Amino acid sequence: MSAVRFRVNGKPRSVDADPSTPLLWVLRDHLGLTGTKFGCGIAQCGACTVHLNGDAVRSCQVPLDSIKGTDIVTVEGLADAGGTRLQQLWFELNVPQCGYCQAGMLMAAADLLKKTPQPTDEDIDGAITNICRCGTYPRIRAAIHRAAGQTA
Repeated sequence: MSAVRFRVNGKPRSVDADPSTPLLWVLRDHLGLTGTKFGCGIAQCGACTVHLNGDAVRSCQVPLDSIKGTDIVTVEGLADAGGTRLQQLWFELNVPQCGYCQAGMLMAAADLLKKTPQPTDEDIDGAITNICRCGTYPRIRAAIHRAAGQTA
C-alpha cells in the first residue's frame, strides 16, 4: 500500500490504508471527521453524502484508490464552501429531529442549490433522495426554497 493524497475541506491529506477502504471510513476512522454518517452501506440512504470534486456522492461506495488528487468537502467544511445560509435555515426551520441524516441531507441540498439555484418542488424531490426516518421532508423543502431566495 502507498499513501493516497487528496484534499479535504481545503486541506491536503494523505492516507495509507487498504485501497478498497470506502471514503466514508477514511473520513471517519483515519481523519476523525465524524460528521459524515454511516447509514446503510449500499448508497441508498444518503447519510454519508459528501462532495467529491464538487459533486454530491455517497461516500460509502467510493474506494480510497479512486480519490487520488481529488477535492472533498464534508459537512465540517460546508460553511467554508458556501453552506452557511443553508445551515442557518436548517436550524431556523427546525429541520432536524433526530439529526442523524442531516449532514448528508445538507450536503445533497447544497449540491442541488449549486446546480439549480432556483429549484422547484419537483427539482428538490428529484435531487434529495436521502432518507429521513423522521419525515422532515416538508421542512427540508422549505429550507431549500428559502436558501434559494424563494418563500416557502
